[in-house]
Order: sequence, then structure tokens, then C-alpha cells
Amino acid sequence: MVQLIGYGLTGLNYTPWNIYAFVIGIILWFAVGVMWKDRAIMVVHVGAFISLVGGYLNAS
Repeated sequence: MVQLIGYGLTGLNYTPWNIYAFVIGIILWFAVGVMWKDRAIMVVHVGAFISLVGGYLNAS
């Protein structure tokens, strides 16, 4: 749900609020991966976090 809000904020051009929503969603999904002991979910969301934060810092 949080990531859907992030997509909506991106569509409405609410920056940096969209980035904050995506970061929260990524952290929550990473937590789900830890609880389920699912490395694939954890790896995907670590990669998403790195690319999202890297892109945000590069754009500033």
C-alpha cells in the first residue's frame, strides 16, 4: 500500500514525498523478507534501495 502511494505521488509530481514513500515501502518489504527468511525479497529490495537513494542523491 505504501509503495502504491509512492507511485501516486510520483504521478502527481510530489517530490521528495514520493521518494520517502518508496523508501518506507522498501524497508517494510525488506522486513517481510527477513520474517519469511526469503533472500530473494531481501536482495531485490536492497538493490531497489541502493538505486533509489543513489538516483535521488545524484539528482540533487
